[in-house]
Order: sequence, then C-alpha cells, then structure tokens
Amino acid sequence: MDGAANGATRRLWRPRTLAGQLALLVAIGLFIAQAINFGLLLRERRGLRLEQTTGPVVARLIDAVERSVRPGRLRGDRETHARVRRYAANPIPTAAQRLPEVEVALREALAETGLRPGRIVTGLGRIDPANPWLRRMPLKRAERLIARGAELRIAVERPGQDWLVLNTFWLSDDRDLVWRLAGQTAVLYLLVLVPLLLAGRQLSRPLRELTRAAERFGPRDEGEAVPPSGPEDVRQLITAFNDLRLRVTAMLDEKDRMLGAIGHDLRTPLAALRVRIESVEDDADRARMADTIAEMNRTLDDILSLARIGRPSEAPTEVDLAALVDAVVEDFRDLGQNVAFEEAARLKMRMRPALMRRAIRNLIENAVKYGGGAEVRLVVSAREVAIEVADRGPGIPDARLDDVFDPFTRLETSRNRDTGGIGLGLALARTIVRQAGGDIRLANRDGGGLCATIALPRG
Repeated sequence: MDGAANGATRRLWRPRTLAGQLALLVAIGLFIAQAINFGLLLRERRGLRLEQTTGPVVARLIDAVERSVRPGRLRGDRETHARVRRYAANPIPTAAQRLPEVEVALREALAETGLRPGRIVTGLGRIDPANPWLRRMPLKRAERLIARGAELRIAVERPGQDWLVLNTFWLSDDRDLVWRLAGQTAVLYLLVLVPLLLAGRQLSRPLRELTRAAERFGPRDEGEAVPPSGPEDVRQLITAFNDLRLRVTAMLDEKDRMLGAIGHDLRTPLAALRVRIESVEDDADRARMADTIAEMNRTLDDILSLARIGRPSEAPTEVDLAALVDAVVEDFRDLGQNVAFEEAARLKMRMRPALMRRAIRNLIENAVKYGGGAEVRLVVSAREVAIEVADRGPGIPDARLDDVFDPFTRLETSRNRDTGGIGLGLALARTIVRQAGGDIRLANRDGGGLCATIALPRG
C-alpha cells in the first residue's frame, strides 16, 4: 500500500503534458543553476568580508607594534574603535561566540608580515547604539549594523609580553543576498518559463488533434484528414498519419472485396452440392451429406463474420435487451432445445442488435452442445448489464478458461458434428462483445457446469 501511495504521489508531481514536462525540466535546471550561483556568490562575499575585516586589523596591529603602544587599563572602560589597546591577559570572555575563520585569516596575514603571534581570540558581542563610530557612518549602514550586525573584538597574544586588543564591526547576515537572488530567479522563471509554456501549448495543440484523430479512427471512419500544423517534424508526423490512414482504409476495403468474392465462390459450389445430394437414394447418406454441407455453410459464415467484425455494416440503435435475449431463446425453443430464460424487465441499450444476437446465440449453442441445455438470465447492476448463460456440462479446466477464446481452439479434439465445429463460436462472440465495449467471462459452476457471462457497461 505504501509503495502504491508513493507511486501515486510521484505521478501527481510529474506533469503529464509535453509542455508541462519541458517546463518542469527547465525550472529544475534554472533552480540548480541559481543554487550554484548563490553558493559561489555567498563564498565570494564571505571571502571579501573576511578580507575587508582582516586587512585593516592587520594594518593597525603592525602600526601598533612599530610604535610603542600606550598602556591601557586592564578592566572597566569600553574601548574606542580603531584604537589598539594593550592588556596583560586575554580580556575576551570564554563564553563569547568566536569566529574561527577570522582567527585563521589573521594568523596567516600576520605571518606574511613577519609577526609570530601566540593565541588569537575573537569574540562577538552586541553593538551599543551609542557607539560614536556609528555616527560617522551613513545612517542606513548604521541602522543595518545595529539590526543585523555585531561588535567583533579581536585579541592577539604577544608571547611573553601582553595582548593587543581592538574592536571592529561584523555583519554576517546574508539575507539581502538571498532576497536579491530570489528576485533574480523569479524574473528568470517569468522570462523563460512563460514563453516556454506558450510554445509548448502551440506544439501540443496539433499533437492533441492528432491524438483525437487516432482515437476516432476506425474501419468505417470517413472523417477528414488532420490538417498539418506546428513545427516541421510535427507536420511530417501528421502527414505520415494521414497517409497511413488512407493505406489502412484501402487495405480494409480490399479485404472486404476479397471476403465477398471468397464467400460467393464457396457458397456457389456448396449450393450445387446441396441440389445434387437430393438424387442420393439412401436417406441416411443424404441426411449426413446435408448436415455436412450445413456445417460447412455455418463454418463459412463464422469465418467471414469474424473477418468482417471490425467493419460492421449495421449501425448502432436503441434496443430492448431483454426482448432481444428472449427472441434468441425462443429460436432455440422452436427447435426443441432445452433453453430457459428468466423473465426480465425492459432495458433499453444502444448496440448493434444483429451482432449481439449472434454473440448470445453462440454462447447458447455452446451450452446446448456440451451441457444439453442452457439457463439464461439478465442481471442488471448500477455499472453493468450481465447476460448469463449457464449449463450443467463438463465445464472447462480453470487453467484453460482463456484458451477457448482463441480462434480454431477446441478442448475436444475429435471435431465431429456432435461436439462442435472448428472453434470459432466463442472467439466470434468475444470479438462482438468487446467491440460493444464489454467482455465475456467464463467461470465453472458449483456442482458442475459452466457459466458464460456477457458483461456490457451501462450508459
């Protein structure tokens, strides 16, 4: 369940259209590029801030060492900015927040000048708004320092002598950089993604029209060709589809003409044989010959019907399904077959009645052939209508329930007239029902027998 939920979540976040997927890829690329840009700018800014801090501090320290630094008091008074004071011990509290990167940079810079300091300690503290150095700065910079900055105190030990201490300001807040890059990213998205989405829609429109044309296309489709539009490669695709459509239609027309000729050429000699067997004097032989010719005609009808099922000449109409099933059952009763129908209320459905009658008849014939009779009933639910044809025959092994729908497949291999024809009845029935939007299900019954169900969607 968790895997299915995660898969559904991933599908929700992944656009389904071409334009949406292109926009997502570009958005991800822009985001990664801006993230890298932000990292580089942040690194450069921090390096510049560190250089701007350590440079003046090193200069003041060197100047203080070269001149004799005047002694300062060991405790009490606040130190004045930019002046180096001398202390006997480290005046920075151990609990103060330190800046290791500043300490390392100062050590490296002092070493380059020839000074060899001992310990270097830094400490951050709150800026006093009354600090006189703030009044020497522009007002906005002073306000930003008070709001987002800190006072940085630096103490450098001269081994065996004293500590040199000075104060400066430290501004470590990078929110202005973040907001500036966020604005740049929004502008980039606006300038890149909006035109990309518009171009994607222009590209998707002809593809959607091509998709609808492909979905509508059928053996009897006589709609107009899809007008080529969009980029050149899409126009070539639409042109190729139109050409393919014409070739498929021509092939189907040729197939219909060939089937008509085959049906005519085969039925003519069968009709002649039917006439000639009347001269056979033996009644039993004549009956067997007549049954053989009738079986050949039924087989021919099944083969031609299965081959033509994709191009039916019958148009869908409103049909009372209960009356249609009852009429098929009555045909079997007139022939003396044991077929029962459970009466059902009128039910209007849109279908091709002749084809559906053929499918129902094939199922009943199968039940009569193998079970000696059939029980037919109509089951109506909110989502589908089921026509159930049940028998008490030998049934079908569960492992082979789907095999019987393959053309020319029969579980009984003798192929005599008592046990059936050449295995086209169920294949033809399923093809007819699937063309109507439904399907056929087979299930073995408790106590023996088989139940074949034609399931048709409602609405």
